[in-house]
Amino acid sequence: MTDPGSDRGLSALDGRVALVAGATRGAGRAIAVELGRAGAIVYCSGRSTRKAPSDYGRTETVEETVGLITGGGGTAHAAVTDHLDVGAVRSLIERIDREQGRLDILVNDIGGEAYVEFGRPLWEYDLDAGIRLLDTGFRTHLNTSHSALPLLIRQPGGLVIEVTDGTRAYNDTHYRGTVFLDVTKTAVDRFAYAQGHELIPHGGTAVSVTPGWLRSEMMLDAFGVTESTWRSAAEANRGLSDVVPPYEFVISESPTMLARGITALAADPERSRWNTRSVSSFELAGHYGLTDVDGSRPDAWSFITAMESVPAGILEADDYR
Repeated sequence: MTDPGSDRGLSALDGRVALVAGATRGAGRAIAVELGRAGAIVYCSGRSTRKAPSDYGRTETVEETVGLITGGGGTAHAAVTDHLDVGAVRSLIERIDREQGRLDILVNDIGGEAYVEFGRPLWEYDLDAGIRLLDTGFRTHLNTSHSALPLLIRQPGGLVIEVTDGTRAYNDTHYRGTVFLDVTKTAVDRFAYAQGHELIPHGGTAVSVTPGWLRSEMMLDAFGVTESTWRSAAEANRGLSDVVPPYEFVISESPTMLARGITALAADPERSRWNTRSVSSFELAGHYGLTDVDGSRPDAWSFITAMESVPAGILEADDYR
């Protein structure tokens, strides 16, 4: 398998049609760009546009994501869609059917992390905010798959990627800080498992995929760092507590590593080996011989687990890269 981040992998997905739900920023944007680089026709959906930004208060737009793909010689289409609106999702799938007549890859990446309120027990959590997180992080996936799968199963070999936070093994033994986040992310993983079983008779595959500590635009901004300063800033905080970015941020990864792994999986003729499984960006990178943009391969979940028994200031991130 060639590295989809290299020129040699540019035609790996020629003729394939992909929908990336939540392609505005972060992992979704990177996944859409890498699929486009590999030759797929990519429909990039999201709510944030130049004329009507979403309530996330961010500047990124689906049009920008499309521009990144087409600017690199790929084919992409903007699809301004609120995936909580079932009618809008159905219209999007009808559009893809009308324009392409097929759907080969569905990536459900909408996360809802902007609505998380850490440190609040269930009985103190604003219920409307909690339901908003659950709806945005899970019901959007349900709505999209419900509408898209009839088109995806027309041809054998269809692939559904459910992007979540945390591997199945990690989430089975760790509470994710708030009931609503915990339930949302574990539900997305189980949704991939369930879809995988129903896709088997149609030659399809569904996989739950998680990044490690994702160095998204939102995370960089939250820590007041950039792609060129994040590591030195984290290293400077070794052994300190209640600082940002925390030392643990040294194990973070760019969205590209996850995107490269998903693209390699999509191009793999034996991708059904992953059906119903939960995999990390690190596992995919190791299997397909990929790295992050800096040439490293961070194993965030092992590093995070090790921090439970070894002080973060003592752990060396390079031992997990």
